[in-house]
Amino acid sequence: MTTQRMTAMVFIVVLTSSAGFGQVKTTVPDAVPGARPATVERITIHGSALEGNLEADAADRTVLVFLPPSYARERNRRYPVVYALHGYSIGAEQWSQEIHVPQTIEGAFARGAKEMIVVLPDSKTVHNGSMYSSSVTTGDFENFIAHDVVSYIDAHYRTIANRTSRGLVGHSMGGYGASRIGMKHPDVFGSLYIMSPCCLSARSAGPANPANEEALAAVKTPEDSAKLPFGLRAQLASAAAWSPNPNNPPLYLDLPIGPNQQSVLARWAANAPLAFIDQYIQNLRRYRAIAIDVGDQDNLKVDTGKLHDVLANYGIKHDFDIYSGTHTSNVAVRFQENVMPFFSRTLSFETAKR
Repeated sequence: MTTQRMTAMVFIVVLTSSAGFGQVKTTVPDAVPGARPATVERITIHGSALEGNLEADAADRTVLVFLPPSYARERNRRYPVVYALHGYSIGAEQWSQEIHVPQTIEGAFARGAKEMIVVLPDSKTVHNGSMYSSSVTTGDFENFIAHDVVSYIDAHYRTIANRTSRGLVGHSMGGYGASRIGMKHPDVFGSLYIMSPCCLSARSAGPANPANEEALAAVKTPEDSAKLPFGLRAQLASAAAWSPNPNNPPLYLDLPIGPNQQSVLARWAANAPLAFIDQYIQNLRRYRAIAIDVGDQDNLKVDTGKLHDVLANYGIKHDFDIYSGTHTSNVAVRFQENVMPFFSRTLSFETAKR
């Protein structure tokens, strides 16, 4: 599969400098006058679901926790929680800068959104992204998010520990994660917001590219992976997540090249939300609310529209918005003006009586 095809079909990341991929520039909404400050905590959560992964990704993960302005003052109050998943090639710190938190969180509260806790877990791996999937190679990031992180936050913060008071949102690879985890874990989350999701469709093989195959075959260490161009590194991330192989060191994955190409692509297809969504329709019906958005200049617009069509065909009520923008340009504005108000409307802010 060519680098160009992988780049176009698997991930969209904005090139921000000639040195490589990294922090993208997003439109910053104006600061809201009178917004009160949120508290930022940088913590480490141990992921039992990540223990023993074959590529030695850390089981102890950085997590950013944003506590609302009233949290320290109203010590008997409990809060809903929104879990926000970052995209490919970045971690929680860069994600926080792209969506300009805590400013956008504070702005949303100042504009009338009800106060809640917002959590940004880090899921960056050796090859730059976990795909929020379950793999012996990367570890089980799906259950790291749905169980390890949620359990820790409920145990250490004043949360309303009920699915109806938990929201899940993600952008790009995080949008894929929100789709995947959302479909499989309606027992954990009650409202779902999917932003510009990548990787929704099963992939087809492109023309053979001997140079790319040779470059991939030469990768033996994380340092080798870091030297690869974006598209090839994305192939490794996809393979680590979707076609792990415990008997194929040193990377412990199978790539969609050579005689095994079709069998590997079939394994990747099994991880495509548009391929498995029919199995989880009843789970999706359990959500209090679902929202999907994508920019009108985003190459992911077509597949995002297909996800909307499937939900519509099954009669699952949801919001769908194609807004003016690229893949990343307005993500911070959307987070303040759309994502936070959505969860303010749809999560439960009532503590269950015991």
